Amino acid sequence: MFSFLEKNPFFFAVAVFLVIAYAGVVEILPDFTNRARPVEGTKPYSVLQLAGKHVYMQESCNACHTQMIRPFKSETDRYGMYSLSGEYAYDRPHLWGSKRTGPDLMRVGNYRTSDWHENHMKEPTSVVPGSIMPAYKHLFDKNSDIDTAYAEALTIKNVFGVPYDQADMPKLGSFDITKAEVNAEAAAIVEQMKDPEIKKAFERGEIRQIVALIAYLNSLK
Repeated sequence: MFSFLEKNPFFFAVAVFLVIAYAGVVEILPDFTNRARPVEGTKPYSVLQLAGKHVYMQESCNACHTQMIRPFKSETDRYGMYSLSGEYAYDRPHLWGSKRTGPDLMRVGNYRTSDWHENHMKEPTSVVPGSIMPAYKHLFDKNSDIDTAYAEALTIKNVFGVPYDQADMPKLGSFDITKAEVNAEAAAIVEQMKDPEIKKAFERGEIRQIVALIAYLNSLK
């Protein structure tokens, strides 16, 4: 067999290719599969966070902000640990982005607070002098679409198997229970905000878009 391969360079090259390809599959594929699994501690977005993600996409935040930290020192020094594929396991759609007019937001929840986001969205230059980001004051006047966010969560649970039945996640299937959890999550954010109109709206049972957006941004860690 070996003498045959030595005398036939073409078949020898094919045999070498097959051996290397097989070794590559054995070594790389299991690790690749493992990396694609949810990272330990990764949870599906709550219904309020999904509503905030809808606002994020609606306002095209992903046009100026990425959500992918590359393994370069210049990026990890500024934004934190580089991104792992398993951290996006429950993202539909992914919001990696491709342009950084503003900073990467992959881990913004680790270093920004709810009241900081409130001030930043209302008047960017009040917290970031020289910022070119426009103000998003209209988010303080519009209500979040909780019904659509609930429908999306229910869909990705039933169609894609996103594990919303974990003990610490909403028990999707009963909107009344989910709405109570949404209100509890929103209340914690509203408590940290300073705008009196946001608080009054919440007391009337209204959750403004800015509250949902902050819930989403706080979840990015």
